[in-house]
Amino acid sequence: MASVRHMRERTVAFFEIVKVKAGEHVRMTPLNWDGALASLTTASLQDRMVDKETTLVGSTAIVDEQDHLLLHRVKDASEWLSVMDWTTGQWQELEQNASRGFVDTSAICFLPFGNVVGIMQGSTSAPSHKSLETWLNELRFFTGDRFAVRPVLSRAEVERLATAQGAQRIEIKIGGHRIEALGERTGRLARFLRVAHEAYGDIDVTMIISVPRGRALEEHRQALLDDLRDIAPVAPDATDRARARLVFAEHDGPERSRLVELTEHHITAKRRIPAVDERGNSIRILSAVDAILNVAADHEGELRAAVEADQD
Repeated sequence: MASVRHMRERTVAFFEIVKVKAGEHVRMTPLNWDGALASLTTASLQDRMVDKETTLVGSTAIVDEQDHLLLHRVKDASEWLSVMDWTTGQWQELEQNASRGFVDTSAICFLPFGNVVGIMQGSTSAPSHKSLETWLNELRFFTGDRFAVRPVLSRAEVERLATAQGAQRIEIKIGGHRIEALGERTGRLARFLRVAHEAYGDIDVTMIISVPRGRALEEHRQALLDDLRDIAPVAPDATDRARARLVFAEHDGPERSRLVELTEHHITAKRRIPAVDERGNSIRILSAVDAILNVAADHEGELRAAVEADQD
């Protein structure tokens, strides 16, 4: 039984909710998420449900007198679900009926600054930050504004990209299913990837562009850096891999380079999450919320800096 009940390591990831205006992402003053969650506790099921490509339902969990969001993905009736008795080894199919269903759940905590949320998925098929984006936009929580939910990126990596003088080499891998995440980006890299998708359909594309060393090609490295900066904000969502060797140089000094991983500077942390307490009672949600809040406290300075929130 120990092999079945051992604590699994799960990821806490942080995202920023921003307004979409004329195709661009715009930061907002902190919204009243506490009020929105409070209203959710008394809302009807239909008022908490979004039925798009998948069915999403929101509910609240109260931990230490604070409301937190549980976002559920309703499993399709065609999915194969079974239950096994660990004592006898017998298994039995589970069937959904009209009044009951099975769901995958993610725990979501709204932090008190910068419209930042911490998310822990209960399984790989549980709602992601994109599911949260869909749910918020379809339910129109705040005066009809459209939101984007984007990864919170480490300020140190963002600053490296901002202070570089050029890009010597880039490597980008993107799957066809992610192409829409490029949004309205207009740089040449985004256009190249979009054209490949339009020409060949739902394919994986790996693009490598390299500019030789030397001052004579400095303008080419600067142009490549500009195009890289264009897609950098959406790289964690849009690409499976995005890395670049950036060029730094003092005035009239020698060039130096540094490798930057654009898809790996999303602020995350892993925690082992107990599912039951010593008496065998389920504590999954309590464990998830505690883990999110503890990681948020550990990384608060980094998170505030990343979203340009005032330091307390």
